[in-house]
Amino acid sequence: MRFHSLPESQRYPQDESEYAVVLERYNTVLDELFAGADVYVITSVWTSGPEVPPHRPDAGYWQSLLVEDDPDPEYRTYSHLFAVRRPWQRGCLDELLRDVADDRAADVLITDTGLRRIHHPYDGGADVFLATPEERDRLRDRHAARLSAHPAGL
Repeated sequence: MRFHSLPESQRYPQDESEYAVVLERYNTVLDELFAGADVYVITSVWTSGPEVPPHRPDAGYWQSLLVEDDPDPEYRTYSHLFAVRRPWQRGCLDELLRDVADDRAADVLITDTGLRRIHHPYDGGADVFLATPEERDRLRDRHAARLSAHPAGL
């Protein structure tokens, strides 16, 4: 299910009041998904080489994936994944979520430790994957005004 971060499908916040709306919307759904639980926060760095690049100091290296296996090494693409387990607390990821809203960070996943609920924030909104249709429908109904009007948003 796809949620928008700002009213009228606005993609990027323009001032602090709009950043407050974005963070409130992200945190409200994250609270509903993960309150009182630990989460994995997974981030990635894309490179053209297999060497693991430096990343956020609080995120441990997890694994690297060869995404584009071109015969010419110059055109190969790797995604290096970093993960950290932490207790969910409202606001604990605000810096990262703000970077996502500004498109300075991408390919972020926040998930429960069983990987049954996944929150994928991006600049302009978030995709949420849930374990059951009933859980999806309850979340959708609580936040209907924030849903994408595009059919894929359901």
